[in-house]
Amino acid sequence: MQKEILVIDDSAAMRKILQKVLKQAGIRVRSVMEASDGNEAIELLKTRRVDIIFADLNMPKMDGFRFLTMLKSVEQWRRIPVLVVTTESSQAVVSEAIRLGAAAYVRKPFTAEQIKEKLLGVLEQEEHASPTIDA
Repeated sequence: MQKEILVIDDSAAMRKILQKVLKQAGIRVRSVMEASDGNEAIELLKTRRVDIIFADLNMPKMDGFRFLTMLKSVEQWRRIPVLVVTTESSQAVVSEAIRLGAAAYVRKPFTAEQIKEKLLGVLEQEEHASPTIDA
């Protein structure tokens, strides 16, 4: 199934790089939406369905921590997996992002293989977490 992906990063160049990396990794993507901060992302989520989010932590207006907190507080968005992609590398920052609901964490700079590995891991977790209906 093709995925609707949202990339949140204040760097337009980084948003484009992530899109390119997703293609290189062979991920089945229907569309990639972009937001430059958490506020833009929240507004987009109000009108569009999103399957997966890639989010930076360091952004103006609403950073990734506040975005994660807000996202996970809304019932209809709570289950959207978020992969944090950031230059932050301290264990405390990683732990805080995971505590707030991030499904995975990738440090910049990254390779297409790292993104693919993390994304496939998240998709596999999501598949196992989804309730199945026996016919």
